Amino acid sequence: MFGISTLGWIHTIGSLPAIPVALYMFVRHGRIVPHSPLGTVYLVSMLVGAVTVFLIAHAPVSYALGTATILLLLAGYGAERILGRARAARYIETISLSLSAFLLMLPTITEVLRRVPDGHPLVTDLKSPLLLGAQGGLLVFLLVGLAVQVVRLARQATIAGS
Repeated sequence: MFGISTLGWIHTIGSLPAIPVALYMFVRHGRIVPHSPLGTVYLVSMLVGAVTVFLIAHAPVSYALGTATILLLLAGYGAERILGRARAARYIETISLSLSAFLLMLPTITEVLRRVPDGHPLVTDLKSPLLLGAQGGLLVFLLVGLAVQVVRLARQATIAGS
């Protein structure tokens, strides 16, 4: 179904929980909260997706996305351990994990549009206006979201410093 191998399904189903978990945390907390039960679900799910992409990928960009995702997860989940409770740690954590969510959604949108509906996908060309528009919209959402997160963190720091 959808031209996905068994390993591809493991990759897809394994990484799928990260999407609703990330969305919930963005809405509820304005960011991905790494050291929480849902943050652990996000980490495990993202690692399943990032690691298995090396086993199923056919394009070099997939390896780059997998590597970048793992590095962003390491930065996001390790910032507080390395920097302690320094203000910079919260910024690194927030930005890294938001970028990891972007790197999850970019291939997700691409693959959904290239596979659905089964047998007659909405997009057959990587230069399709629909696909490029969806990817561009995702980029705009990332940039606006990062700006809001940084402003929010700065305000929290100002309030905490008062």
